Amino acid sequence: MAGLRIGGLTPLTSIDFPGRLAAVVFCQGCPWRCSYCHNPDLIPPRGPGNLPWGQVLDFLAGRRGLLDGVVFSGGEPTLQASLPDAMHEVRALGFQVALHTAGMYPERLAAVLPLVDWVGLDIKGPARHYDAITRTPGSGTRVMASLDLVVASGVDYECRTTWDPELFCEDELINLVGTLAAHGVRHWALQPRGTAGRPSVPPEGIAHRLAAAYPHVFMRLP
Repeated sequence: MAGLRIGGLTPLTSIDFPGRLAAVVFCQGCPWRCSYCHNPDLIPPRGPGNLPWGQVLDFLAGRRGLLDGVVFSGGEPTLQASLPDAMHEVRALGFQVALHTAGMYPERLAAVLPLVDWVGLDIKGPARHYDAITRTPGSGTRVMASLDLVVASGVDYECRTTWDPELFCEDELINLVGTLAAHGVRHWALQPRGTAGRPSVPPEGIAHRLAAAYPHVFMRLP
């Protein structure tokens, strides 16, 4: 049985796995320290976790026929070596699998892509800003490698960027979408958010600029 460290469980969601009713398993641990982290309580990587994996499997077994899928989110799910085993166990129960990842471990992502039906890949900014955003040297290079793996895999996906204009400007955001498009990305979502969780409304007209510049990219804009 997989030994995932679980920080929490959402029993039902209709928005985290497009087109499916799903449960979300929040995996413990992340090596990055982004200032606007959505789940800072999941960052500490050590310890047994708040919820035993066996208990999660028991819950899922009782939801067969009611849920379509299971989302592995975090934290960073690919941080844990037992993730592939956990995905196999979930698929054995008859569920589809989704993965939310920041792409920090390309080799581990490559190992689980054959086990997933949908990927939500966080693209935090232009590659040159990654070290400052994540406070981790070399993070941008690893993410671009993960991006290419996801696009080439044929798995359904969405790239998502949480944009804080204090970290990079509107022109850089526009150019970022161009970089993603050049890598073959066709699905991208903008998630505006201010530093430390303060909401940030995109400047008027940014949606028009993006749509005009990259009409072949399907965009989910606020």
